[in-house]
Amino acid sequence: MRKFVAISAVLIILNAISTGAQQQGRPAGGGGRGPGIEALVMDDHTGFNAIFDGKSLNGWDGDTAYWRAENDQIIGETTAEKPLKTNTFLIWKGGQPKDFELKVEYRLNSTNSGIQYRSVELPDVGKWVLKGYQADIDFQNTFTGQLYEERGRGFLAMRGQMTMLQPGNKRIIAGLRTGDDLKNLLKVNDWNQFHIIARGNVLTHIVNGHLMAEAIDDDPSARAMGGLIGFQLHAGPPMKIEFRKVFLKNR
Repeated sequence: MRKFVAISAVLIILNAISTGAQQQGRPAGGGGRGPGIEALVMDDHTGFNAIFDGKSLNGWDGDTAYWRAENDQIIGETTAEKPLKTNTFLIWKGGQPKDFELKVEYRLNSTNSGIQYRSVELPDVGKWVLKGYQADIDFQNTFTGQLYEERGRGFLAMRGQMTMLQPGNKRIIAGLRTGDDLKNLLKVNDWNQFHIIARGNVLTHIVNGHLMAEAIDDDPSARAMGGLIGFQLHAGPPMKIEFRKVFLKNR
């Protein structure tokens, strides 16, 4: 009974987010917000703290052969002359947030990347290697917005899904919007804002003010309730990922 009540409460919150998210006065999903429900404000950083100073990688740890700070941006870049054989991460060393909100803008020019959270380092695999939840980003926007678990359970909630994760079982419990509808809200080779909300075992991904994916992680043996934040630079063809306006609010 308690699970049913919890799921019902989350669905109510989801509906508020989905119908409340607006850009330039246009409601998400084509509906009104309803009385007493305000629209999300993408650039509202009330209660947030900047965790990137815009000038340096102070407070961050990563391979400086690939990561740099430049023009108020964190930049990760590989080239044909300087490829990666395995994914590497720039890791924020300021703490291991549990319940939090993270707002960050990104721009990607090829392949894919991601934002790690509630993650752990894997020194036995290599330096600057993370395992954990990932807010997925890819240039083709096939997976952007979804919840993926790096070096873990894989796909946890595809774009347009709300899922329940239980031991050995992943179930869709609600459809948010179709993946193609949500894909049309994403910008290619331009700046997008990722807004991650982690509350207990509920993980929410919002991109450009629109709800993309959500999961209730009800698998005690596999879920993480806190951990590291990091940015991914992916192995493979040359790529460049840029991050800016990195703001964190602890709950």
